[in-house]
Amino acid sequence: MLDVTVIEDPAAAAASLDPIRGRLLAELAAGPASAAMLAGKVGLPRQKVNYHLKALERHGLVELAGERRKGNVTERLMRATAASYVISPLALSAVQPDPDRFRDQLSARWLLALGARLVRDVGTLITGATKARKRLATYALDGEVRFASAADRAAFIQELTAGVGALIRKYDSADAEGGRDHRIVVAVHPTVKPETSGAAGSADEAGASGTSEGPKASEASAAAPELTD
Repeated sequence: MLDVTVIEDPAAAAASLDPIRGRLLAELAAGPASAAMLAGKVGLPRQKVNYHLKALERHGLVELAGERRKGNVTERLMRATAASYVISPLALSAVQPDPDRFRDQLSARWLLALGARLVRDVGTLITGATKARKRLATYALDGEVRFASAADRAAFIQELTAGVGALIRKYDSADAEGGRDHRIVVAVHPTVKPETSGAAGSADEAGASGTSEGPKASEASAAAPELTD
């Protein structure tokens, strides 16, 4: 079972968003189970559960883990293909966010568009690497910082932009034969508190966000505008 997988097919996305099927996926992520075993947990007839399982299997969200005899019946034990799922913007390709439509380093919506593209692109890369049975070279950095003031936050963003821009200029080999382009995305946003996760957020969380996005050194090295509350 994969830790996380990206759903790119619109029909698969629709199947995963069905409340009953979502509950079945959660149960099967915990371990293999048959339709009869799941029926008691979700409060549905076995036939109905089996119907939903077949739909999930058809879209590659669950798979056969094994079979067992129970009386005169052979039960199919199913399992989820991943512990968790992320729906790619490709599932809504006609209306997927396009961060190139406008660029605003202080826009939370532009940051969201960048994040959506990150999910889309990395999901596509994972799919291709899996088919080719190759490893995918990626890197991510995740951390938290508490700023004493908005001025400190603005200074941090300016130093971050200058530092990333300098690294891009140092290592960018635009004319290198056999070189491979890499995208760089750096994001800063207020931490979402657990009690407000999924909600609109409190006034404390409505601070500005900044991003530095590559690989063009001229863009990344541009002076970051001052962030204000």
